[in-house]
Amino acid sequence: MTVSIENSVKELGRQAREASRIVAASTVAARNQALLAIRDSIADNRNDLLSANAQDLAAGVKSELAPALLDRLELNAQSIASLMVSLEQVAALPDPVGAIDGVRTMDSGIRVGKMRVPLGVIGIIYESRPNVTVEAASLCLKAGNAAILRGGSEAINSNLALGRCIQEGLASAGLPAATTQVVATTDRAVVDALIRLSGYVDMVIPRGGKGLIERISGAATVPVLKHLD
Repeated sequence: MTVSIENSVKELGRQAREASRIVAASTVAARNQALLAIRDSIADNRNDLLSANAQDLAAGVKSELAPALLDRLELNAQSIASLMVSLEQVAALPDPVGAIDGVRTMDSGIRVGKMRVPLGVIGIIYESRPNVTVEAASLCLKAGNAAILRGGSEAINSNLALGRCIQEGLASAGLPAATTQVVATTDRAVVDALIRLSGYVDMVIPRGGKGLIERISGAATVPVLKHLD
């Protein structure tokens, strides 16, 4: 791993940490406004998204990706419309931040319960499907978290285009663009740096095949939320 990769990932982490403090203190109205602004940005930049996705599909065909992977990779009018609907659905969810449950009264008379609070900075590593970029960003944002997203190399152009829409929506709602950052390089060394970024990343979530998840959980020095089978 080169020093430049380590430094660039650390800078992503630093920006995410700063943004996480702001988004954690934001109102649910501001976060919902950002979600709907992201929806609008996707609508406004639909042609750019399709163009970026066409580049990825062409590269996938050239590298002989399996038909099933090409199918997962494709964005079209229907899938873009589904992304917009999903953003509306997340915006309509109740605010999870500050919700209290499991309240009980102790023998001393003190009432004790569990309050939901943002985790901070979440790194998400995933494969193939560019729609995960929007799904992961929207759920992290709704819960008051910053996110660093590292998608599969086969979807790099699509993910970066979606990332621009997400950051445009965040900025228009008055939230830091660094609340959601899409890793701009396909270098696999970024993953190794991200999963060891203690002090900046609070949790890593791998989403993909068993091999990816085993690799991440075996090498990470930050907490990992995972499934295997």
